[in-house]
Amino acid sequence: MERCDVLVVGGGLAGLSCARGLAAAGARTILIDQKRRLGERIHTTGIFVRRTLEDFALPEGCLGPAVSDVVLYSPRRRRLALSSPHAEFRVGHMGALYERMRDRASAAGAEVRTGQRFVAARPVPAGVAVELAGGRQVQARFVVGADGARSPVAGPLGLDRNRAFLIGAEDVLPSAQPGGQPVMHCFVDPELAPGYLAWVVDDGEEAHVGVAGDPSRFRPLAALARFRDSLRGLVPLASGRIERRGGRIPVGGLLPRIACERGLLVGDAAGAVSPLTAGGLDPCLRQARLAVEVIRAWLGDGRREALEAYQAPALRRRFRGRMLMRLAFDRLHTRSAAEIAFAALRAPPLSPLAGRVLFGRGSFPDLSLDALLAEVARPRLARLAAALPRPR
Repeated sequence: MERCDVLVVGGGLAGLSCARGLAAAGARTILIDQKRRLGERIHTTGIFVRRTLEDFALPEGCLGPAVSDVVLYSPRRRRLALSSPHAEFRVGHMGALYERMRDRASAAGAEVRTGQRFVAARPVPAGVAVELAGGRQVQARFVVGADGARSPVAGPLGLDRNRAFLIGAEDVLPSAQPGGQPVMHCFVDPELAPGYLAWVVDDGEEAHVGVAGDPSRFRPLAALARFRDSLRGLVPLASGRIERRGGRIPVGGLLPRIACERGLLVGDAAGAVSPLTAGGLDPCLRQARLAVEVIRAWLGDGRREALEAYQAPALRRRFRGRMLMRLAFDRLHTRSAAEIAFAALRAPPLSPLAGRVLFGRGSFPDLSLDALLAEVARPRLARLAAALPRPR
């Protein structure tokens, strides 16, 4: 049986980032992905926000032009135009991006193996024995589940799995205005996209046209066809589809149990996705960076407090505000209710709210392991101090 320090399951942004960081730190790291090519069957639109662009060195040539203008539409197509002085968004060419990140991980010393599917895992004295399709087995000291919203790795490790999802479908088209002003169009319509949005992002290179919503309340492909038909005369679209994407988006917030002695979850598998905006790229990169520190502390020094801090309530509390806004969004079941909410959003004092949501810099907490341990320890110390007898 082949042996390694860390087996990473999943070759998306989170998995590739973890594999690169761990290998660079000297851990023998193997990453597996069931796809033959990491750039095929992409699920995400790939919108990177300003905070990510400023804090992470993404591969050159893998990002579209900057988007600073956003137009929101009510069900009756009333408009709210927002503009930022900053480069707020860039759409990633995700196939090329995954391949470049694979190259970076390989250069750091990670072994990236495609066409290998995770089947099962069981604990062994020295870690975890992982069975792959075709009967091959790998024994790892630690396993990272970076394998998407419905993580197969989570169950065998005894970790939590996502239960709240949006489901979406998207067509990638040539830009209708090559070289034109990049714009993101977002449509609030509970009949078309219940519980979320429909969108068009045309950055002058490609146009992404999609819908997402509550899977119990709509059919994504039918809704996507209706949405495209409704855009005639409103938003120009080119003919000829480059690619169709789709998949599940976890929106239940960070899961309570995402780490144990034998492995941890990262990215979509851990629920590290904004419950409100469904943005997951920035959180997965930040969480992956933290996960590398946690794994090094656990494998190197056996620091169990690192595993505990990785899934501490202090992190989940950062998602509470967005969870409340997600619940409010879910309750917009009719077009009339959405129209009233949209009218309120256009008027003071709520008018700045849309800009804060779209252009804000909130995401997964950007904490080092030491900072997180200090944050986790703070309330414990406060409780201890409160329990001490006071001097008379």
